[in-house]
Amino acid sequence: MPFLTVADVLRLPVIAAGLPRVAAGEHQLSRTVRWVHVTELLDPASFLEGGELVLTTGMPHPADPTQLRGYVDQLADVGVAGLVVELGRRYQHAPQELVTACRERDLPLIVLARGVRFIEVTQTVHALILDAQGELLRRAQQVRELFTSLTLRGADPEEFVQAAADLTGCPVVLENLIHHAVICRTAGPPEGQVLEAWPRRSRTAPTPDRAAASGPEGWLVAPVEDRGRRWGRLIMLPHVSGPPIGPEQTMILEQAATALTLARLTGRPEWDRRAHSSVLLDLLHWRYRSRTEARLRAEALGLPTTGHRLVPVVIDHADTADADTTVTGHLAAELPISGVKALVGDLSEHRTGLLLALARASAWQPVVERVGRDLRGTFGEGLVVAVGPGVTELSQVTRSFREAEQIADAIGPGTGDRPFHVASDIGLPELLYSLRDDVRVQRYVEQQLGRLVQHDARHGSDLLSTLREYLVAAGNKSIAAKHVGLSRQAFYQRLRTIERLLGNDLESGAHRTQLHVAVTALDVLGGAGGTVRPASL
Repeated sequence: MPFLTVADVLRLPVIAAGLPRVAAGEHQLSRTVRWVHVTELLDPASFLEGGELVLTTGMPHPADPTQLRGYVDQLADVGVAGLVVELGRRYQHAPQELVTACRERDLPLIVLARGVRFIEVTQTVHALILDAQGELLRRAQQVRELFTSLTLRGADPEEFVQAAADLTGCPVVLENLIHHAVICRTAGPPEGQVLEAWPRRSRTAPTPDRAAASGPEGWLVAPVEDRGRRWGRLIMLPHVSGPPIGPEQTMILEQAATALTLARLTGRPEWDRRAHSSVLLDLLHWRYRSRTEARLRAEALGLPTTGHRLVPVVIDHADTADADTTVTGHLAAELPISGVKALVGDLSEHRTGLLLALARASAWQPVVERVGRDLRGTFGEGLVVAVGPGVTELSQVTRSFREAEQIADAIGPGTGDRPFHVASDIGLPELLYSLRDDVRVQRYVEQQLGRLVQHDARHGSDLLSTLREYLVAAGNKSIAAKHVGLSRQAFYQRLRTIERLLGNDLESGAHRTQLHVAVTALDVLGGAGGTVRPASL
């Protein structure tokens, strides 16, 4: 029994002997009893602080219903846990005016049919309360040590939130100032849809100065700060069928919020980006158990999904460690200013993911073009912006993101001046570039061109360039000879040498196609004009 409630007190033998009957406030018996106060005063509110279980024989109660209602109002306003009236001295039964007043204020009213010794009640209950307080202090020390350990080893914010959820057994959400659910953790299987309509529900719960119940759903809310300024808050949602929030849960959430505040001082404070990255990676690999879960998680971060076109974008970029900001940080700062709804996060060290949510009737190309030109102007032309096909269902984003990644893999850095690329931009060079690490492509290049490249290296010749021009000219010898600046006779001689080295008939269209693929692959592999390394090596 970590904390006594009104219901717990009623089950104690010292109270049960009085045959207690609940006359009002039946649904408030889970209130925590902080203390027991015996009083026969008509105006006891000045001696109370809230949470007390008030014991009385009713001797001072006025006969005037208005004054009796005022007595109940005093108790309710100060926040007492309940009112216990012993029958026999003043009342033979609880007056209807008292019952009605307690019902209107939802104040538990317990009537004792038999007399009990109030001194025994206070001694018994106070002893239990003191034991519970001692247990709370011991528990607080354990919780403090746990969060201190997490802080000292630089734990991620997800670990703090998960620890709070595990310790309380309730869902816990970390959100920022604009009511985006940055992290959500539950202890065990989630109960219901925790994040359903999250921003709207969250705005109904004000933020107290310290951990306290707030809002119509009875959330426990604790502020999280960043260098003396409010950053967001930590929220614990009580289980619908479980007990109300008690002192232990409040203590745990306070400790967790303090640890998160310290973590923002000592660690990497980019929690919003981490949350975006986590959702994007979960979408990319579809780690969600259902479409509903994916929708709620995305919407809790402010991304509208219903009635919008979702456009996945992948940006490959070089190391920006020396820049004032990263590509991800730049996009996270600039997109909200332009009014674009999007998730922005790191997919890997040199790859940024972007999921745009645009109105279905609007064109996505102008938005992506602005993004691409802005990035190229800020970070140079060595990055690639690849766009997957727009979709209308969040479950389709995975496939579209995969296609954007394939486009990014196929488009080499610094290729052209286009602000973005789509699937139709992938030709033979781009396809071979995406397969550049495939040993089968390397072996094919070696088999087709190895002898020719080795001959050039041994003799200082340039037969590979001659072959390349001949293939580009689609087998037109006159045009190719003009491009390389050779006479037709000299050019023909080189072609015969190439045919002899490769054992191919250059007049054959099939052979020319094979060689064209090999030369293109060699170029994208970075071996143009150089030596092809055999695949076996």
